Amino acid sequence: MSAIKGDAMTGQIIIDLFTTLDGVQQAPGGPEEDPEGGFRFGGWQAPLIDEVDGEQVNAGIQSMDALLLGRKTYEIFAAYWPRYADGPSDSIASVFNGIPKYVASRGNPELPWATSHLVGPDLATDVAALRERHSSIHVVGSVDFARTLVREGLFDVLNLWVYPVVLGAGKRLFPGDGPPLGLTLLEPPVASPKGTVLLRYGPGGPVETADMDEALRER
Repeated sequence: MSAIKGDAMTGQIIIDLFTTLDGVQQAPGGPEEDPEGGFRFGGWQAPLIDEVDGEQVNAGIQSMDALLLGRKTYEIFAAYWPRYADGPSDSIASVFNGIPKYVASRGNPELPWATSHLVGPDLATDVAALRERHSSIHVVGSVDFARTLVREGLFDVLNLWVYPVVLGAGKRLFPGDGPPLGLTLLEPPVASPKGTVLLRYGPGGPVETADMDEALRER
């Protein structure tokens, strides 16, 4: 949902990530998606998909009017989705192929996918401009880039589909060296038949600490 301030639209930056119980988001879609670092479990999401999380993901795709991607995810998508127009995944492909794609990169990569645009080095300024231009801007995958958005506070919604699998090594949104981050649950979690749970968060305040005995006495 977007907000209106005067005559200007204030769109939302929505991060969509598929994650394991131990926080790995690397290469859920296929074995060759992202083997960086010797990752051996590419395609771990596919055996766990069911109708509930499939409908949740599709609903988000149908609502988006722009994609904001890291360079590596953009290259994966650009090589994949144009080939699937009019195929079994056309409901996704038609959206991805038709809406504007914004690519965050420190370099000057080629952007062959139709309606693709480069996001410049001033990320905060560019994100503010995207909010004025679109209502629902989704960041799909792009773990390294999503980590930057979270660290800089440049997001409105964090959708985490948590799957019942543990992989150990792999890329994570929340690295071991922080920074600390408070989040606010936006709605009750929804579980799917195969055990996936959708957690939908918004930015929260600073991380707080307290004595457990005092907290229990105050309840």
